[in-house]
Amino acid sequence: MGHDHSHADGASKNIAFAFFLNFFFALIEVAGGILTNSIAIMSDAIHDFGDSLSLGVAWYLQRVSKKKGDGKYSYGYKRFSLLGSVFISLVLVVGSLLILWESFQRFSNPQQTDASGMVVLAVLGILVNGAAVIRLKKGKSHNEKAVFLHMMEDVLGWVAVLIGGVIMHFWELPFVDPLLSVLISLWVLSNVYRNLSSTISIMLQHVPETIDISLLEKEFGIIENSDSVHDLHVWSMDGENHVLSVHLVMKEGVTMDDINRAKMKLKEIAAKNGIGHVTIEVESSNEVSKCRYFNEPC
Repeated sequence: MGHDHSHADGASKNIAFAFFLNFFFALIEVAGGILTNSIAIMSDAIHDFGDSLSLGVAWYLQRVSKKKGDGKYSYGYKRFSLLGSVFISLVLVVGSLLILWESFQRFSNPQQTDASGMVVLAVLGILVNGAAVIRLKKGKSHNEKAVFLHMMEDVLGWVAVLIGGVIMHFWELPFVDPLLSVLISLWVLSNVYRNLSSTISIMLQHVPETIDISLLEKEFGIIENSDSVHDLHVWSMDGENHVLSVHLVMKEGVTMDDINRAKMKLKEIAAKNGIGHVTIEVESSNEVSKCRYFNEPC
């Protein structure tokens, strides 16, 4: 539990770090956009202010997710971090689509900008946003992964501005900037799709990908003095904290000590498979209520 609390606190701090960096850099972008007369940088400044809003929401939800169970949410608030992931993913999708639209518009209507000023601001943008990316890279929560993609989008965007600024400083090739923007937007959308798919699977109580439920059932079935297991369910709260419930059928004539040892062994196997919360219902072999999945008759 101490490890879970420490990680949740670290995730909250990482997202807060990204939020403040993003917000203050957006202010710098406004000044830079005015000085370079770059509509692209001004648009990105507006985009970053929107990012700051979504990052603030993600930060708040990550903090809420640290709360323990109560009368309203008996399992705790861990899934609130998933809402942050969904919110940021949707913002990324909208932002990427707007960038794609603007990029296609600029193919037919190229604009002149101060290339040297773009290069200077791009280097600063890479350094500032890169610091947030490094901080978030090792994050494990889906919320952190979504924020990581968010900040990575900004880093790649500034890399594109840097490359475009250098090229346009030496050659008259205004189409380079929108072309790079299209490629980056497509990369972001593909990653958002993977992260959002994973988040939705968790919300729908998909069996965690790291767990083979059939193998788990076999391991439980050979526990000493046990007859079988059934009604086995495994799901995840937030992609990291997994939950299991199972009916353990004991042989006839077992003692309470036998039952306790069997339960301890089952919990050990579950822990080995990364499952921290286990609920066990013990039955005798003459009980008939057996079902493997939730929608089967028992």
